[in-house]
Amino acid sequence: MYMVTVMGNLIIILSVSTSYRLRSPMFFFLGHLSFSDMLVTSTVVPVMVNVTLADGGSLFLTGCITQFFFFGSLAITQCLLLTAMSYDRYLAICNPLYYSVIMDYKLCIYLVVGCWSLGFVLTLIPIFLIKTLWFCGPNVIDHFFCDLGPLLELSCSDVSIVKYEVLSLSGLLTIIPFLFIVVTYVYIFVTIMKITCITGRQKTFSTCSSHLTVVCAYYGTLFAIYVVPRRGYSTTVNKVLSLMYTVITPLFNPIIYGLRNQEIKMAMQNYLCAQNMWWK
Repeated sequence: MYMVTVMGNLIIILSVSTSYRLRSPMFFFLGHLSFSDMLVTSTVVPVMVNVTLADGGSLFLTGCITQFFFFGSLAITQCLLLTAMSYDRYLAICNPLYYSVIMDYKLCIYLVVGCWSLGFVLTLIPIFLIKTLWFCGPNVIDHFFCDLGPLLELSCSDVSIVKYEVLSLSGLLTIIPFLFIVVTYVYIFVTIMKITCITGRQKTFSTCSSHLTVVCAYYGTLFAIYVVPRRGYSTTVNKVLSLMYTVITPLFNPIIYGLRNQEIKMAMQNYLCAQNMWWK
């Protein structure tokens, strides 16, 4: 699954970067989303495989906090990238005459740089708070990676401030972008329903159906883990939900876009055919 995830997202990145048909803001954001998917699964899965095969594993506290930092940064970045992609779809469908003027190359660069920068900068806040905690034992995490909840359970200090800060930050970075995506898609659906031609309506909706599918899968698991209170959740349920957005979602993202988007499908086929010709 790890190899398929890396190869699938890598093919999308190479297809977007080499195909002239995919030189548009939507696919520019998709390339960065695939790159973040590769980094997320590469941050979590190798450690998970080692823990699974060895029936346990050892990790220094600094390494554990570092893993959480990269995972948290990439999770925030993906939320913001999905929000930027919904804004792009809103402009393309609801304001097509102004789309090329507003969503130019400069704005795309600003949005992407902002997504990556905010992701890594905002994650430093809980990292600084975690570094002030005292860890005296026990030192066993019942999880397959250093997520925030299992990490805080090891601390002998008062972690209420960290929990409130992370809850506020995660709520801010998930609820507000999700509400923005919902509003943009309300406008998109209203615009699509005004199209009289059924074929044109289906073609217009197909340009954003892949993104909507990924948003539902990604935000659903994030809400269940970080926004909804955990009371009543077993450790197994938390592991399964964590597995969804660290392994399953990065695996299915390239499959969803590859199967539901004809332009991506054709670009991937052309890239693979070109590689076969080169090897021959």
